Amino acid sequence: QVRLVESGGGSVQPGGSLRLSCEASGYTYGTYKSACMGWFRQTPGKEREGIASWDRDGSSSKAHDVKGRFTISFDKAENTLYLQMNSLIPEDTAMYYCAAEPPSDICPGRTNAYTYWGQGIQVTVSS
Repeated sequence: QVRLVESGGGSVQPGGSLRLSCEASGYTYGTYKSACMGWFRQTPGKEREGIASWDRDGSSSKAHDVKGRFTISFDKAENTLYLQMNSLIPEDTAMYYCAAEPPSDICPGRTNAYTYWGQGIQVTVSS
């Protein structure tokens, strides 16, 4: 069983930075060199959106509105996915979730089709 635990959220002023972490205990890699995982966010009344994803070949993808500000990375030794968020703006305020897909299935990228999800962590950007 895979368990995902996010950390690093909180409140920050506009222009500030936060680094989210998602530890994936129980995750297996199969024959792949890296994990299939993603970061999502959701605000009340809106659909959950994929903002960044990490693929099994070590490539990544980011949504247009976070490019140049957010960086996704993965540490296999720690089984942990990271999201470095810089130049935060109030519109980044949301509940942030990480997700993971086992090696037997197609990697969903920034779509919501992941099998495993974390409990979510709040990020608030406000002056």
